[in-house]
Amino acid sequence: MKFPGHETAVPVAAEVTRLTRVASPSASLLTSAATKSYAKAQRWQQSVLLTLGAIALFIVVRRLPTGTNLSHMDFRAQGKNVIEFCDPLNPQFLPVVAVRSPVTMTVTSEAEPAVRQTVQATLTLVTSTGKPVGPADLLVAHTQKLHLLIIDPTLTDYQHVHPVPGRRPGEWTFQFVPRLGGLYRLFADFTPAATGRGLYASTDLVVSVPVGQVGDRAARPAVGPTTDGVTVSGNVGPVGDRADRSARPTVGPTMDGAASTVTVDGYQFTLESAAPLRANVPADLALAVTRPDGGHVPLEPIMGAFAHLVAFDEARSGFAHLHPNETDLARPPDAVAPKLMFKVTIPRAGRYAIWAQVNLGGREVFAPFWAEVGN
Repeated sequence: MKFPGHETAVPVAAEVTRLTRVASPSASLLTSAATKSYAKAQRWQQSVLLTLGAIALFIVVRRLPTGTNLSHMDFRAQGKNVIEFCDPLNPQFLPVVAVRSPVTMTVTSEAEPAVRQTVQATLTLVTSTGKPVGPADLLVAHTQKLHLLIIDPTLTDYQHVHPVPGRRPGEWTFQFVPRLGGLYRLFADFTPAATGRGLYASTDLVVSVPVGQVGDRAARPAVGPTTDGVTVSGNVGPVGDRADRSARPTVGPTMDGAASTVTVDGYQFTLESAAPLRANVPADLALAVTRPDGGHVPLEPIMGAFAHLVAFDEARSGFAHLHPNETDLARPPDAVAPKLMFKVTIPRAGRYAIWAQVNLGGREVFAPFWAEVGN
């Protein structure tokens, strides 16, 4: 049975089917492209959200206290000419005096400091935000929470002490015996728990000289804070004081690229550089300790290292505190001729005093050298 228009409907239906088949690939392509574009946009959005989340988490973590009442923001100083945290992998001379530290250090003493008299002193550490810095706010670095490097105007009386917490927050007490008079400079070396990076501060302390001692060379102390006398393999001037600048002493032999040797308490200390020291050029230094008779050298760890080198420029604008590359204390150096390697970068040319500090059989010994740094 046929219905009216049947003949016309069949061709139309066939044509619609044909057109649908022709259009299907294009529609599929459009659908696929839209899906890919949407997926790409979704991945980009997720990436942005993850990045923003990581940044927000980083900011929050940096602002959170780290077991103390101080945060990373307490150890930030605003503006220019601000001291930077020390990178232990790139030891260098630190211009502590010329730049602003986020920690202010002041010092007071129970009595007027005088030559050869024990000075009982208290130093106070306060952050840029006005908060005291106590023992809970510092990490142990080389067996101590606070290192205090003390140096006189002639660079011939160097002492390294470790203040202990005082009665009030931010106070640290210490004592030392100055061997010369004048304006002693104190450098604090510490690591805030909130940052985990080395930080520094400085202050001065005037040491008076009793009448009759100024210019009395016979009464002047020997070079070094723990020795009875020092001899070197070169010409050595007498130990001077601030009132006699023309007779400024020679701390030790001057390094000029060759080895320099100083004898302290019967031990020979040799310090040499692989090449002449140059400003802003990384340098390798070698420190060796021997006995004239070739006997055993009882070198023991001191403050978590087999030796320490501390360098000061003549203006005492800062210091470099160096530790040997040999960090494994379970593997001591040679027992007869121990030799330790150090790295340092000094930014400016000039003359520097370098003090070596070691532990020989349970006794701290300091050995002094001069170093010329060229341009």
